[in-house]
Amino acid sequence: MTHYPHITVATIVERDGKFLMVKERSAGLFVYNQPAGHLELGETLIQAAIRETLEETAWKIELTGFLGIYHFTSQANGITYVRHCFIGNALEHLVNSPLDPDIDEALWMDFDTLLEHKSMLRSPLVLEAVLDYLSKPHYPLSLISPCYE
Repeated sequence: MTHYPHITVATIVERDGKFLMVKERSAGLFVYNQPAGHLELGETLIQAAIRETLEETAWKIELTGFLGIYHFTSQANGITYVRHCFIGNALEHLVNSPLDPDIDEALWMDFDTLLEHKSMLRSPLVLEAVLDYLSKPHYPLSLISPCYE
């Protein structure tokens, strides 16, 4: 049996001590997550992170750094996810831009509120990434090699 992990991206965006999060539906339940999603054919990891953040939050962002690579196998579906986590700055909120269908809302949450909702996080990676953002080194985007054709 061949096993293919799902390549995903996520973005940590902090503004005034709050983190840009999404409230989304997963397996019929509402959960909280960073703006995140799958790498699509033909795009770079950086392009995917910017696109997913815009589609899920209606925020245009600029990426400023790279946080790390995370590995998680979901007990719910057995899928292994390899998550590439970026750091970004919010530039512009496109108020009239529709959100992805699975997203209920985009919101800003401070760290204490995030901890209060710990049982409602999409995966352990959500809190792990925020903790890493607060306590570990941030890496330059140049760590990610561009895609050459």
